[in-house]
Amino acid sequence: MTPAPPDLADGAGRDARLLEARGLSKSFPGVRALDRVDFNVRRGEIHALMGENGAGKSTLIKLLTGVHARDEGSVRLDGEMIRPASPRQAEALGISTVYQEVNLVPHLSIAENIGLGREPTRLGLIRWREVRRRARAALARLELDLDVARELGGCSIAVQQLVAIARALDMRAKLLILDEPTSSLDADETAELFLVMRRLRDAGLGIVFVTHFLDQVYQVADRITVLRDGRLVGEYEAASLSRLELVGRMVGREFSAERAAPDRAKAGAGGQPLLDAQQLSRRGAVDRVDLSVQRGEVVGLAGLLGSGRTEIARLLFGIDRATHGGIAIEGRPVRIRSPRDAVRHGLAFTPENRKADGIVPHLSVRENIVLALQARQGIWRRISRARQEQLARRFIDVLRIRTPSPSTPVASLSGGNQQKVLLARWLATDPKLLILDEPTRGIDIGARAEIERLIDELRGEGRGVLLISSELEELVRACGRLVVLRDRRKVAELVGADVSENAVMEAIARHGD
Repeated sequence: MTPAPPDLADGAGRDARLLEARGLSKSFPGVRALDRVDFNVRRGEIHALMGENGAGKSTLIKLLTGVHARDEGSVRLDGEMIRPASPRQAEALGISTVYQEVNLVPHLSIAENIGLGREPTRLGLIRWREVRRRARAALARLELDLDVARELGGCSIAVQQLVAIARALDMRAKLLILDEPTSSLDADETAELFLVMRRLRDAGLGIVFVTHFLDQVYQVADRITVLRDGRLVGEYEAASLSRLELVGRMVGREFSAERAAPDRAKAGAGGQPLLDAQQLSRRGAVDRVDLSVQRGEVVGLAGLLGSGRTEIARLLFGIDRATHGGIAIEGRPVRIRSPRDAVRHGLAFTPENRKADGIVPHLSVRENIVLALQARQGIWRRISRARQEQLARRFIDVLRIRTPSPSTPVASLSGGNQQKVLLARWLATDPKLLILDEPTRGIDIGARAEIERLIDELRGEGRGVLLISSELEELVRACGRLVVLRDRRKVAELVGADVSENAVMEAIARHGD
C-alpha cells in the first residue's frame, strides 16, 4: 500500500531535523572516501552541499540513497533509523534524487515517465487515465501546466528536469536531492527551477542542492555544508558565511591580509599572442571567455570545480565545438573542429583523467610516446621501430621517466611517470602550446616537483603553456598570469605581482560581476 504523503502545507515542525546523519564513513580499496561525516537537513529548507573534486559529496549522496552501504554511522529520517539497501528502498522511505543527467525515457510521454515502474493496474491492465491524473497532480505541486501526453524527448532540458522532479515527488518524497540540476540550464531556466525549489521548500520539503555555482548557492540556499577530502569542514547559515569564507573552506586556504607575489618572472615574450581566443562560448559550458597565451608564458586557469576550466581546454583542443567566438594562432584565425586540427596548428593537450583519457594502459611506454606523432603522420607513414626506440629513449632520459625499459607496459608505472609519458607523447610532436589539465593530480611530491620543473623548462624554450590546476599554490608558483573563472565566466585576470592565492580567492568570491 502506498504511504500517505506528508502534510507539507501547514509547515508544521519545519525547524525540526528531517534528516540526521551521524559519523558516516565509507572506504574503497586504497581510499577513505568519507570519514565520520555528520549531515543534517531541516524540514522546509534548501541545504547546499559544497566541496571540490574528491570532497566526498557523491559518496555521501550514495550512502543516503542506498547506492553504497555505509561502513560506519547512522541515518535517521523523520526520527526513524533507516538503512536503505537500494535507491528504490530510499525512495520508498521518502528520499528521492534527481541527477544532473536526466535519467528518463525520451520516447515516452511525460505521464509515462512520471509513472514509470509504478503504474496503477486493474486485472493486470494499466489504468492509463489514472496514470495521467497522477502525472497532472505531480506537476500541479510544481505549479506546472504541461500536456502530459507530450513526448518527453521533444521538451527542453529544463522541462525534463522539472518532470524528473515531479516524478520524485510522485514517490511521496520527504527529502529531495538535486545533484547539479542547473548544469545544462540557461539563466532563465535556472530562475524557473529556483522558483519551483522555493515553492517546495515553503511547502515543508527538505531539499539538498549539490552545485559548484557560488552565485546560485547564495540565491537559493538557506544553509551550507562544506566537505573537503572526505571530511566535514562545517555547517553554516548561508546568510552568515561570506563568499570569500566559503571559497577558503572549500579549497583549504584561509584569507590572509598579505599578498605574496610570484617568486620569479614568468611573463611572455610580448607582441602577438601565440593563441588568442575571443568570446569563446558553448551552451552549458563556457560563456564569452577571452583568453590569450604568448610564447614563453605560463597562463593559469583558476576557479572552483565546475567553473569552466576543463571546458575551455576541450574547446581549444577541438574535443567540443564552440557555439560562438573565434580562435587565432599567431595572429591567423583558425577553425579547430577536432583534435586533429588542433595538433596540426601546434596544440597539445594532457587531460585531467590520465587513466581514462590519456594513457593506453595495454601499450608500452614506447608505443604511448609515439602515439600522437604517428596519428599526425597518418597510417601510411609508419614510424620505424628504430625511430620509435630513439624517440622513447630520448624522452625517457630528458623527462627522467623511471621505467625498466621502453617496452614496459605503461600501466605498471607510477602516476607521476605515467604523467611524464603523456608529456613526452606531446613533446614528440614539437607543439607551440601545451594545455595541461591537472598535470600533478594524484602524484607524489617528488614527481610533482619534476613536473613543475618541466613546465618551467617549456616556458624557457619559448613554448606557451596553459595550466589548469585546482591547487592555488601550484598556480601561483608556476604562472605569470592567471585567468580566474566563476560559474563558466571569466571574472578576473591577474598579472605579475597581483598573482596570489588571496587575489584568486577574492575574485572567485566577488559578487556582482
